[in-house]
Amino acid sequence: MTSTEDGAPLAQSAVEAPTASHRLPSLELDDLEGIRGSGDGSGLRIALACSRFNGQVTSLLLRGAIAELDRCGVAENQRTVIWVPGAFELPLAAMAVARTDQYDAVICLGAVIRGETSHYEIVAGECAAGIQRVQLEMGLPVVFGVLTTENLDQALDRAGGALGNKGTEAAMTAIEMSDVLRRLKWSRPALSGGVAAVPTTTPRGVV
Repeated sequence: MTSTEDGAPLAQSAVEAPTASHRLPSLELDDLEGIRGSGDGSGLRIALACSRFNGQVTSLLLRGAIAELDRCGVAENQRTVIWVPGAFELPLAAMAVARTDQYDAVICLGAVIRGETSHYEIVAGECAAGIQRVQLEMGLPVVFGVLTTENLDQALDRAGGALGNKGTEAAMTAIEMSDVLRRLKWSRPALSGGVAAVPTTTPRGVV
């Protein structure tokens, strides 16, 4: 324990004040070998799937993401915003986007705030698992920009407040991972199936 010159212990707040982000700084890679993505988003096509539920928060996440895409050079006509009812629907929207084979990354934005029931754990867990499953199955960066917080104040702190904006971070991740896969000459898995086309003729047996 850290102490003063006379041996008295210092309070934790006096030893180390918490940083605004409550996390360690990112590793500086300039002098390290290896493949890394750039922050140049020019030429990329990015889809943003955003939950309408807790819209007071998600609209701020979306604003942060779009501002970062602008800063990194992603053209306005190269990005598409898709609204879904809630966080639980984000994986399906991401899968639909991935199956179009027209985008370099999908950013999923949402906010799941704990309530009085177990609904929070179910939605947050299934949303995260679904987004990861789409990313791995489709070979496309699908970024988890979903806040999972205990209360509204915590969510607002992370949506442009004291602790930054998760939407901004998600956009940065989408651009960097798109470039990492490009540098690895990643080839997406061939699509097997997809959204069924509307039949041009009446199926046999249907009247």
